[in-house]
Amino acid sequence: MFTTETTLRAPLRVAVAQTVARPGDTVHNAAEAAATIARAADAGVRVVQFPELSLTGYEPGWLTSHLPAGALTPDGPELTAVREACRATGVTAVVGAPTSAGTKSAISAIAVGGDGGILADYRKSRLEEHERQLFVPGTQCCTLTVDGWRLALGTCYDASFPEHARAAARSGADAYLCGGAFVRGDSDHRRSVYFPARALENTFYVVFSNFVGPQGPWDFCGRSAIYGPDGRTLAEAGAREAELVVTDLDDAALVATRRGLTMLRDLDDAAAPSAMSSCVV
Repeated sequence: MFTTETTLRAPLRVAVAQTVARPGDTVHNAAEAAATIARAADAGVRVVQFPELSLTGYEPGWLTSHLPAGALTPDGPELTAVREACRATGVTAVVGAPTSAGTKSAISAIAVGGDGGILADYRKSRLEEHERQLFVPGTQCCTLTVDGWRLALGTCYDASFPEHARAAARSGADAYLCGGAFVRGDSDHRRSVYFPARALENTFYVVFSNFVGPQGPWDFCGRSAIYGPDGRTLAEAGAREAELVVTDLDDAALVATRRGLTMLRDLDDAAAPSAMSSCVV
């Protein structure tokens, strides 16, 4: 299930796109995403991850007033610029958008392949209380394969639930790609804990992208980052500016980490206790 073979894959160069979105301006946001994909390609990037709802922004006033009528479709015109940029560069991009889901919408992470085709529409499975008024949760997990690397998708609050990333790891994922929308304050603190923890406890890479700057009442905290399978930060953006942060996922490091940190193998081998026993001191 997990990478232990002696024949190693070539490194996979990935990027997180830390962006400043204009709420509701899908034309502008998609054009900015396309330009970012082109810059990523110039840096040799194969996969670029964007924040949650990156094509519309995450401004609650706009979302409340425009959804579900303003929801996008993965093959709709709002993604044309992104799809053309991916086709021109061969880069795979994961962008965020509200998509149609009956009487409500879904928070989608849409994966566009290097040929411009839609590879996946992953729908956020864990919704915060304020999101449930507008959105319905997805029910399916999603893993992409790019250059032989298995990449699982998540979105923001999904990472608050360790079992979401653990299911990805147990399915054989080498990395967990997660777009977020974390703001300054307590939300920023949780961001700093969740993503390195998900990397360490699953001994896989975590690729996390966040907004930066204000959108309505929100002030996004940035700090988009890529974490190694031991939980250490490999690359991180700042807290004030839009940035493109690039690093390589290295198979030798993944194999070495999983050789030394055997939690996934031990989880498979261990018999789970039927109940937690009490201890009185």
